[in-house]
Amino acid sequence: MIRIAAMIYESLLVAAVVFVAAFLFLYLAGSAEAGWRHHAFRLYLLGILFAYFSVFWLRSGQTLSMKTWRIRLVNRSGGPIAFRQAVLRFFLALPGLLLAGIGFWWALFDRDRQFLHDRIAGTRLVRVPRKAGP
Repeated sequence: MIRIAAMIYESLLVAAVVFVAAFLFLYLAGSAEAGWRHHAFRLYLLGILFAYFSVFWLRSGQTLSMKTWRIRLVNRSGGPIAFRQAVLRFFLALPGLLLAGIGFWWALFDRDRQFLHDRIAGTRLVRVPRKAGP
């Protein structure tokens, strides 16, 4: 349930990032309804999303949503992920999301409750313990 809550919160953050990025592109390039601008716009947004996720994953293993819900992305041994793993995770999660969320439903049947893209990329989500109070 915590991962679902984190994904809902993340979707709100991502929507805001995409909104601002789209506004900037459309302000500078004009219409992106057809032709090369349409394709450039899609690639631009894909690049923005990759940058958003990969920067957070590579710096701390946590996006803003993951920090809120105390979830961290780590490699198989529990350390920080590599750039290659960030690329794999991002580009494998896209089809898993677009195909009715099959990559996420996978966790219901996975022995370690991992998403399919985490299983393939060699990453996993772990809970971060609460900090001890004073």
